Amino acid sequence: MEAKLGTIAKSIAGHDKGRFLVITAVEGDFAFLADGKERKLESPKKKRLKHLRLTNTVIDMCNLTNKGLRRIISEYTAKAAPLPKP
Repeated sequence: MEAKLGTIAKSIAGHDKGRFLVITAVEGDFAFLADGKERKLESPKKKRLKHLRLTNTVIDMCNLTNKGLRRIISEYTAKAAPLPKP
């Protein structure tokens, strides 16, 4: 799968392990990621692509704000969360 602008990815290494982030840019072997809370769109985190699990979900980045990004990620996380065991 190819990393591209707007792809939702899950961090598999580092202090943000297990969290979903959105790719804001790709440069070579690195992706720049934002979640709207810890990492704002104005100052994305630089992370190696090998430390990410890319999803099939791509969002539209046009006119996206930090608040909108937080909402999208929280909705995606709620859908992706496993169901509780009875």
